[in-house]
Amino acid sequence: MDLLIHTPSLPITGNVNLPGSKSISNRILIIKALSGLNFSISNLSDSDDTRYLQDALKGFKNSSVINVGHAGTDMRFLTAFLAMQSGSFELTGSERLQSRPIKDLVEVLIKLGANISYTNKDGFPPLLIQGSALDGGRVSINGNISSQFITALILVAPYFINGLELTIENDLVSKPYIQMTIELMKEFGADINWVNNQIIVKPGSYTYSRKEYFVESDWSSASYYYSLVALSPIGTELCIHRLCQDSLQADSVCHLIYQSFGVTTHFIGDVVVLKKTDSPIISLLKFDFLNCPDIAQTVMCTSVGLKIPFVFSGLQTLKLKETNRIIALQHELKKMNIDISINENSMQYLVNESDSMSNQQMISTYDDHRMAMSFATLSVLFPMMIENADVVSKSYPLFWSDMKQIGIHQTIL
Repeated sequence: MDLLIHTPSLPITGNVNLPGSKSISNRILIIKALSGLNFSISNLSDSDDTRYLQDALKGFKNSSVINVGHAGTDMRFLTAFLAMQSGSFELTGSERLQSRPIKDLVEVLIKLGANISYTNKDGFPPLLIQGSALDGGRVSINGNISSQFITALILVAPYFINGLELTIENDLVSKPYIQMTIELMKEFGADINWVNNQIIVKPGSYTYSRKEYFVESDWSSASYYYSLVALSPIGTELCIHRLCQDSLQADSVCHLIYQSFGVTTHFIGDVVVLKKTDSPIISLLKFDFLNCPDIAQTVMCTSVGLKIPFVFSGLQTLKLKETNRIIALQHELKKMNIDISINENSMQYLVNESDSMSNQQMISTYDDHRMAMSFATLSVLFPMMIENADVVSKSYPLFWSDMKQIGIHQTIL
């Protein structure tokens, strides 16, 4: 489905109920499946990624082939989870997912006693997993590829016979996501400690005394509304529900970033009020996205829309996402007559007075939900055409209907 996103005739306004955090939802689902605890989960993410994980956890005992589509998180979490379940499993996904490396995680699991092999290309899915109880023990892992490798290991580590002593080598990317995992594990009674570059997990079982777990709403999804407000006239105001001020999510930093764009944030209970109170207060935006790469595209589109030059670093994991986001961003902005320079881990935009942003081209999404949603925010300035717009279901299925609710309408092309 391709969409034409119309520029609103009036300033956007209204209320948005965001989906639950995909990151928290998927971690809680693994904890529940491992423990067998009987509690309900409210505000669970309705994303494709979470749905694939739910289906896999419900059906793995009755199916030898598990397909997780584009869901990289699911691939990593399930690799560790299935490695310690009784049975034989083939874990696979989409063509793009089969090009995303998983060797570092697999090698560590093998050292811990797992039986995992590759059915096609060494180091990449699909995987053949012969599950069994894992001894655990002392291992090391490279920290500069994906924090999800580390999360996958420590989530299941309480159920290793000897626990886990994990040493993280080299620079660590997306550190707050590991901290999120540890805090959630502790909430469920895990004995886990992180000191310097070592994480130690004692053997044991998850416990939980409550009947329900509430998943806070998704700050990554909130970033698109921050962008919409930043690109709108002064006085524009939106209310977003169920966001936590003291959030475990790294992307909650967007409420600080967007202060530079003139957007204020007021926390009133579980409602966040966003308001454009001033023009942007910076002439050059410098930011390191190493800890929060998922909002880089959104902030980039905001900066370009406001003609604010930027130097963004810490982007090395973007090339390993649903697409190579660094190249995809450069290519799609070029269609709009915007030139940005790139390298392996940074992007730079220097505004020219002669820059005249064009909106006549269809924006390709590369099967990447965040490409669709971040570029859609520019519709506040002029109509946007988004190719394969339903790709947003990977993380935020109701995105387009929520956009319509606040005044941004769409036409199917």
